[in-house]
Amino acid sequence: MTQIDIFSGFLGAGKTTLIRKLIESGYQGEKLVLIENEFGDIAIDGGFLQDAGIEITEMNSGCICCTLVGDFTKALRKVIDEYTPDRILIEPSGVGKLSDVAAAVSRVEGAVVGAKVTVVDAGKAKMYQRNFGEFFEDQVANADLLVLSRTDSIREEKLLEAVSILKALNASAGLITTPWNAVSGQQIIEAMRENGLHAELKAMEHHEHHHHHHDDEECDDPECECHHHHHHDDDSDHDHEHHEHHHHHDDEECDDPECECHHHHHHHADDVFSTWGTETPKKFDEDSLKQMLEKLEQSETYGTVLRAKGILSANEGDWLYFDYVPGEVSIRRGAAQVTGRLCVIGTKLKEDALKELFTIG
Repeated sequence: MTQIDIFSGFLGAGKTTLIRKLIESGYQGEKLVLIENEFGDIAIDGGFLQDAGIEITEMNSGCICCTLVGDFTKALRKVIDEYTPDRILIEPSGVGKLSDVAAAVSRVEGAVVGAKVTVVDAGKAKMYQRNFGEFFEDQVANADLLVLSRTDSIREEKLLEAVSILKALNASAGLITTPWNAVSGQQIIEAMRENGLHAELKAMEHHEHHHHHHDDEECDDPECECHHHHHHDDDSDHDHEHHEHHHHHDDEECDDPECECHHHHHHHADDVFSTWGTETPKKFDEDSLKQMLEKLEQSETYGTVLRAKGILSANEGDWLYFDYVPGEVSIRRGAAQVTGRLCVIGTKLKEDALKELFTIG
């Protein structure tokens, strides 16, 4: 059986950085395959990881659900057959659900889910839960290990608040809060193994414990999850739960960021998030590119941009590799690619304004 480690996390949390660290100083001596599941038509991450010596399968689909139930499982089976790796690392799209990815892996013959890791930007946990609760909470609740990023750049009170939010969603998951430059890849791998095994044993114990009372008997154990699967005829609780939001859900889209309606609906990623990407031979100046990316903060002009990344030709003759999340721009120099590519992910994106910003006709 090929072990599959899944690295989930919301857009820009730092999944790629963590994977690079583990490849360099954690997964030593193992034959690895990395599978990236991009949201959108333009794949960027492959360029960032090619120099790590990893076989990369990039799967791009406008519909993330189709990718998971169709191309995803087929590609995973193909990777196992062709490369016979010791371990496969899966980096899902930042707007995917960890539960969907784990379920897709479990359906593949010859594959077993190893560690489920979710990377969380410590300074953005509250904001992401408030605005994108359904997706963020799924990634946290289904993790064996929660790895907090950027803990060295926020106040202690903010870090404690983030930990409180995460523990309320998943009290049993392991937690890494130490800055990544202070822990080794091997320490993180050990935490993944320990917490993955703990979750597996706990699931087995829970399964055995509840066998005895489900043979046509009513379960009265308040800890039993079977209550979540019963269908009650009395809809009064359900009606009460949604009553407060009737004012804006009568065939209207709710755009109130404080509204908790996002927690009560089950959306697919492509229903909520959108992506705009393009390929271009245009050359960019590093300072000008930085100014362009900083303008993405203007949501009224460009929509709510959650992530932007790309590899673009530079005026100086080399190439610019950029990564943007709200409040943070990173640009580095790198090797030439076959053409320039950039991708923007967010909600209610204004494509015409984005094209004008990057002056792409």
